[in-house]
Amino acid sequence: MAAAGAEAGGRAGQLKSSGLRHGWTTGACATAATKAAYTALLTGEFPDPVTITLPKGQQPAFALAAEQLTTESGVPAGAMAGVVKDAGDDPDVTHGALIRATVRPGGPGTGVVFRAGPGVGTVTKAGLPLAVGEPAINPVPRQMIRGAVAEAAAAHGGSGDVVVEISVDHGEEIARSTWNPRLGILGGLSILGTTGIVVPYSCSAWIDSIRRGVDVARAAGRTHVAGCTGSTSEKVAVAVHGLPEDALLDMGDFAGAVLKYLKRHPVPRLTIAGGFAKLSKLAHGHLDLHSARSQVDKGYLAELARRGGADEELAAAVAVANTGLEAVQLCRAAGVPLGDLVAEAARATALGVLLGSPVAVDVICIDRAGTVVGRAEPLGP
Repeated sequence: MAAAGAEAGGRAGQLKSSGLRHGWTTGACATAATKAAYTALLTGEFPDPVTITLPKGQQPAFALAAEQLTTESGVPAGAMAGVVKDAGDDPDVTHGALIRATVRPGGPGTGVVFRAGPGVGTVTKAGLPLAVGEPAINPVPRQMIRGAVAEAAAAHGGSGDVVVEISVDHGEEIARSTWNPRLGILGGLSILGTTGIVVPYSCSAWIDSIRRGVDVARAAGRTHVAGCTGSTSEKVAVAVHGLPEDALLDMGDFAGAVLKYLKRHPVPRLTIAGGFAKLSKLAHGHLDLHSARSQVDKGYLAELARRGGADEELAAAVAVANTGLEAVQLCRAAGVPLGDLVAEAARATALGVLLGSPVAVDVICIDRAGTVVGRAEPLGP
């Protein structure tokens, strides 16, 4: 049984216990702007506020900060709506940015066609979850925008065939403070988000919430917990191990916080689940996985690839790969298990921190789509 007064664990419990106000992703804001613009294109009126449905079913409402309807010969030819991003208590560089969606009619049967407007980047290098030449609007925001277009079309008799141009005021300038230029995303920001919600980033508050999550799991008698870097890896951990919500720790970038607290307050088994790039940092010995404090070391990945049987040509390609995802894809094509090697090295780092504590560790590495690209089986005392 849970301890008296203990509240729900998992991601929701951590969010509540952190005491921080959540915000909305650029993807959620772009979706709201798109729905408002398409509704105006169909009806001549902008809904304000406009309500959207997030991937987990929440239905937030967004106020419009800008709107414009364009007509040709008295017929609506395009509509623009803008939403100001509220990142909550997260120190996000895009907080306060005006995200605009301009919607125009598309050709019959074309569905939703995406365009990068001013301030939104374009992909110029391989290794990202989007093809070279595509607007930097990530897969989940695209899915959300398509869903919003379908909702508006069904409500107002539209075809759903539209061209959606997303732009961000001053986005190119803001992007200089991000990793986009190094990743080959040029011309502006990426439209991001997997849940639509920005989880506030505060070291002390989030580490406290991780500790609370461990306490709740122990009080509930859980013998297996999962430290996950985000919502996608959390879903994978549940799918693989069937863990209940109060056994899920929203680890984020704080791998060290999970491991150090479990060393003092052990649970028999820990699964670490996360994106390949982040876990490659853990594999290399970093306990803080945030991009401001640790980077993916391609030279290290090349050395792991050599240990896995890669020849010098492949190792050299890994060393100059655009992203960690590209590195693992190159190795997979050559039959080199780089994902497994990273998972095993990450497990070794974790066990080194847990030394002397009765906690067995396994690791699951995934790509952005949630596909497992590396596994390390349970190992420990």
